[in-house]
Amino acid sequence: MPDMSYLIGRQPILNRNEEVVGYELLFRSSGSHNSASFRDASYATASVIIGTLSGFGLERILGAYRGFINLDLELLMSDSLELLPRERVVLELLENLRVTPELIERCLALKEAGFVLALDDHIFDAEYEELYRIVEIVKIDLLQTPVESLAEMVRHLQPFPVKLLAEKVETREEFRQCLALGFEYFQGFYFATPSIIEKRHFDEAGANLLKLVRLVEDDADIDEIVQTFRSSPGMTYKLLLLVNSVSLGLREKIRTVQHAVAILGRQQIKRWAQLALFASDDNRGIERDPLVDMAAVRAALMEQLARCHPELKEFREAADKAFMVGILSLLETIYSISMDEVIANLNLSEEIGAALTLRSGLLGKLLDLAEMIEGMHFEAAFDRLEAMGISHEELLAAQVRAYNWRSGLN
Repeated sequence: MPDMSYLIGRQPILNRNEEVVGYELLFRSSGSHNSASFRDASYATASVIIGTLSGFGLERILGAYRGFINLDLELLMSDSLELLPRERVVLELLENLRVTPELIERCLALKEAGFVLALDDHIFDAEYEELYRIVEIVKIDLLQTPVESLAEMVRHLQPFPVKLLAEKVETREEFRQCLALGFEYFQGFYFATPSIIEKRHFDEAGANLLKLVRLVEDDADIDEIVQTFRSSPGMTYKLLLLVNSVSLGLREKIRTVQHAVAILGRQQIKRWAQLALFASDDNRGIERDPLVDMAAVRAALMEQLARCHPELKEFREAADKAFMVGILSLLETIYSISMDEVIANLNLSEEIGAALTLRSGLLGKLLDLAEMIEGMHFEAAFDRLEAMGISHEELLAAQVRAYNWRSGLN
């Protein structure tokens, strides 16, 4: 079993239709934290490359998508890259790399071998012209290059056969401006933090989904659950779309609510109802929706962590509560509904309510940890982990299981 004293950060990369097309994978060992030297970062990346392939498999972390992985010069020149499935990864060249004949030769060899190359955190420089003809993607950090300065850089890069990726996109306005400039890919949490005007209206379908979650939680009669579906065709469509997207090895598609409840059971119906709250009404599909991705991974990670938490694991319902807290924690940022309304509609316990509104209690601390990992705040995550008494190995295993569960929705 590989050394597992590190964390995996996984951030979605979206295309112009805001569909998930890949993930950037960031790795931090417990000794390096956020202040890791490039040597530490290289060691962590090399360890994870070997570990994920031999211990877990990239499929479980990435699903059907490509993984973007940072490489320093030492790792770029290393034969260990031959371990990577070239059709599944994008190799990101760190911004501190100097352009030398040896670097150009290595990049050409990797490209000819079938690897996709990208320049990370890049600012245009004529010295990189040879690399611009080799790499396929140029990543531009909006914190380093504000949106108002992008037009000139885009103009300089237009003669080259590269696609532009905007990273650290935090607002819808930044996304629109980059879209207008011709960027192909986008990275950042803008999709989960819409402006007040753009927040989804919490319509009848949303209210019915919350009602459904409560009915299942209260062990209501099947007829009452079915009637709730029948009152909202839109909700039925969303839920059955989710249920049919799951890899359960079913011989036939689920076509009715009764069939879904009979085949999957109440617990799974509740899960899909919770996830359906995040499914968009557009055409991008459940499997490529970044909000479903974010909600599913956060909830599944909290569920897995509750099962290894020294105190929570003693309670049979703790994992289910943790999953619910993870899902519901995102509602307020997406919908025009307050967390107090969500708590009231679901008649949630004080424990869950306090976790959602105050981040207090054991569930609140788990939610904090999940959000730290989501935001790549590794140092704080390691500190929280230690305070909770959860080992690095347990967290890594929980992460992989959460990513794998999300991939099962594809």
